[in-house]
Amino acid sequence: MKEKKLKLVLPKGSLQEATLTIFQRAGFEIYSSSRSYFLSIDDPEIEAVLLRTQEIPRYVELGAFDAGIAGKDWITENRAKVVEVTELVYSKQGFRPVKIVVAVPESSNIKKVEDLEGKLIATELVNLTKDFLKKRGVKANIEFSYGATEIKAGKLVDAIVEITETGSTLYSHNLKIIEVIMESTPRFIANKESWKDKWKKEKIKNISLLLNGALTAEGKVGLKMNLKKENLEKIIKILPAMKKPTVSPLADENWVAIETIVDKKIAKNLIPKLKKNGAEGVVEYPLNKVIY
Repeated sequence: MKEKKLKLVLPKGSLQEATLTIFQRAGFEIYSSSRSYFLSIDDPEIEAVLLRTQEIPRYVELGAFDAGIAGKDWITENRAKVVEVTELVYSKQGFRPVKIVVAVPESSNIKKVEDLEGKLIATELVNLTKDFLKKRGVKANIEFSYGATEIKAGKLVDAIVEITETGSTLYSHNLKIIEVIMESTPRFIANKESWKDKWKKEKIKNISLLLNGALTAEGKVGLKMNLKKENLEKIIKILPAMKKPTVSPLADENWVAIETIVDKKIAKNLIPKLKKNGAEGVVEYPLNKVIY
């Protein structure tokens, strides 16, 4: 019997490192070579490759791959008819969406989208830009940009539509944002026919579960501690738990152990409070996955 395989495509380029890290935290041993687009993964049921994120939605739609990760912006740009299995909130520099914006030079007389009537706009996201302007009733000339889009504004074109995470690159080129078209996050997507296949659908859903578990665990830590029963009520009151903390009896019937999960950023302030209120043997530990 032929071994079943799931053909998976992951983004090469700006999202590559963050994507591979999340897969590793999800439990997959995955490696890439600078000279190859093929990935090595420790799951024999998965064949994984790297591809430019701009192309992933189209090739998943066409069935070249069963599933993949692509930004919502590029799904929209490709007008791809795919199954959006789950949203994965991360980006090149952190765990937040990127923005698709309209930007013009600081000195420009263009103040709002309607001022783009008859103007020239450069962007990689031609279809997305056309659809946006059509909804706003604005007719403009839109040309595809092969890169270095920021330097074209005010010199070669009147405005640009660009992807930005912090806006710092735009500001460094003396550009101002006049409109945010959309926010975009990576999506785990599937081919519609693959989604109808029982085995592939289950495999895709399992990968999605693990990826979301890895993302949920980002920025969180586990805490466990021992305390006398007489201090339990006041400790629970100051302990922000995702659900209710786990309370377990110890050999000494007058003592209990507590285990819970908290935001990493509050742990440094929380631990001294716990100690002050009777907690002992407090242990903070990192998390790889949190599955609800």
